[in-house]
Amino acid sequence: MIPLVLVGSAGRMGRAIEQALAGVDDLALKARVERRDRWPAGASDWREDAEGVLAAGDVAVDFSGPEACAALARLCAGRGAALVTGTTGLDAAGEEALRAAAAKVAVLRAANFSLGLAALRRALAAALAALPEGWDVEIVERHHRMKADSPSGTALALAADAAARGGEVRCGRGRGRTGPRPPGEIGVHAIRGGTWVGDHTVLLAGDGEWLELRHVVQDRQAFAGAALAAARFVARARPGLYTLEDVTGTSRP
Repeated sequence: MIPLVLVGSAGRMGRAIEQALAGVDDLALKARVERRDRWPAGASDWREDAEGVLAAGDVAVDFSGPEACAALARLCAGRGAALVTGTTGLDAAGEEALRAAAAKVAVLRAANFSLGLAALRRALAAALAALPEGWDVEIVERHHRMKADSPSGTALALAADAAARGGEVRCGRGRGRTGPRPPGEIGVHAIRGGTWVGDHTVLLAGDGEWLELRHVVQDRQAFAGAALAAARFVARARPGLYTLEDVTGTSRP
């Protein structure tokens, strides 16, 4: 039985993961960690931080915030606990905290725990390899009104995939009056509203034709299953920094 410490347990993903745990027998919820102001009524068994409960052999599953994620990475490294994190929006110090932790324990990070999104990234790489230079790339992402970071970590990952063959990423909610589109620009547009779970579209536009690649998540349970698979993976993995492709045994072309 692999013990899990769920950090960000009151959030949308935290609740989805706990729901998914009810259907498995090889993972056990050891503790829920969340800021006290987000505790549900009567949740006296919750924790404000992981320090009092995290131990060697545990797996911390994190969907919290950038500052909490960085602190958790340092704690995991010190305690010998593996880490799975889907937190996005980390600054340079947060990124360094994950890299430092990965030198001591298994750390898996993903901007999006979706098998469909992994397939989209492979499809994008294949499409870019098949198309000539000069095609324009635009990325549009939609999320619910409460999402804190903009653009999403997934959109930035897609933009980085597109930029691998050249181009400059430009983020914004809309172009406004900026004149003709600069050659090689990769536009990223973030839309916020309602209860959209996650919707990412990559538009590839050439002269007289265009191609659209789109991935839509309707239910967070699509993420939860892959997050639990990631927890199983890091529980047995050597120290290092891993991605969801390491869990699925696939890679982008």
